[in-house]
Amino acid sequence: MSTGIRQRLSPEEEELAKKHDELALLQVQLADQELYLTNLRAQLAAFEGHYLRCVGVLYAELDEWSAKLTELAAEEDGTEQAHAAASQARVRAAESRAASHSESAEVKDCAISTELKSLYREVAKRIHPDLATDDANRKHRERLMAEANRAYEHGYKEGLKKILQEYEDSPDSVHGAGVAADLVRVLRQLKQVKNRLTQIEEEISTLSKSDISNLLAKSENASRHGRDLLAEMATNVQGRINVVKEQYESKAARMRTNSCV
Repeated sequence: MSTGIRQRLSPEEEELAKKHDELALLQVQLADQELYLTNLRAQLAAFEGHYLRCVGVLYAELDEWSAKLTELAAEEDGTEQAHAAASQARVRAAESRAASHSESAEVKDCAISTELKSLYREVAKRIHPDLATDDANRKHRERLMAEANRAYEHGYKEGLKKILQEYEDSPDSVHGAGVAADLVRVLRQLKQVKNRLTQIEEEISTLSKSDISNLLAKSENASRHGRDLLAEMATNVQGRINVVKEQYESKAARMRTNSCV
């Protein structure tokens, strides 16, 4: 018969152990959700960049020719209403041009390896700001998490490893002693993690309902049927450009002829 005496846990210690187990599970869930959200943002940003480079620039060109045609009509008509329409068309053309040449248009597709995803999950699980216990600790974690997001988006594996090592070597990775204090700390962490999970769910829902997300879904569906939706859209817009350009040139030629009579 064993002579050892098993130490009984106090009710507080039992509760603390349960909460630590709950927190550990939520940390994994939070890391998974942060990874999913980051991937979704990156996927939508890359597709939006592709759309702007393929179709957006053509819409900008279409709006430019439409503005020129409307301005020509205003010059010929001379009415206040015609000039107002021309001004609106010019504003729309400027906005289209700005959008098609924005930073979003520069975002390119990038392959994300399984190793990089796994490393990001580990970083998110360990240093997530919602695991902070005070303001100073939160600011430190927020800085590290922002650096981790940038490293992940650029496929910088060594950067993620460096961030994780920095956290491991910092005092933030050392937890204080005392059951009562630890219980309060873990309860606050649980609340923060649950709040963040709710925020992530809401952002994912918003992104999934966005126009660019809907267009991506249509593009993927078309691709499964052997079609290139963006190429089809580009062809359609180019056809509209040709029509408006021809209308502009025809009208300009007629006005020049009339002015010489």
